Amino acid sequence: MSKNTNAVAISTKAKSNKTKSDQKPTPLFATDYNVYINHTDAGGIVYHANHLVFFENCRRDWFGQLGLNGYFLKDDDGDVQHFVVSQADLQYKRAILLDEIINVRIDKVELKPASIIFYQSIHRRTPDSSSSDSDDNTKANNHLFNQTLLSNAKIVIACVKNQVTSERISDNKPDTNTAPMRPIRVPQELRDAIQQVITQNADES
Repeated sequence: MSKNTNAVAISTKAKSNKTKSDQKPTPLFATDYNVYINHTDAGGIVYHANHLVFFENCRRDWFGQLGLNGYFLKDDDGDVQHFVVSQADLQYKRAILLDEIINVRIDKVELKPASIIFYQSIHRRTPDSSSSDSDDNTKANNHLFNQTLLSNAKIVIACVKNQVTSERISDNKPDTNTAPMRPIRVPQELRDAIQQVITQNADES
């Protein structure tokens, strides 16, 4: 093989790798939400804490799609397990406005023994400006969109077990436990369901 042929082969390979690396990974889950007046402040901009609400709703809807109750799960002994947010790291990129339709995603999930780490993002849907006027019908039919990032987050939810019974609360009895909740392992059913989605997503990418 000549030097020129080698150069072409290397260039083609590099271009192929670049194209592959430039492709955005498919999210594990994505869903649209309408922005209502109760989400916003007086200026019609979504209140910053409500980004967390949209992220929470997205996670809950994903658990529902998996056929699981992601909030209250029982172990073999009948004890209730549930999740609490133990860490939230948000980056705000652009304002979310009243009456928009936003796309909220679960981009990546990491499974830990007693917690789940979610990497999530919120995007604005805008018509694909790269299409020519002659492609308007195709654009409308195929719902082609550019996605504008509005915020992203790393959110850690910890699996815990209640240690305060309703009887003790109603009778105003002192709680002898050092903490109302203690960490516990993520239920295997939920772990298996999430791992299956992660594996399928990796195979399709």
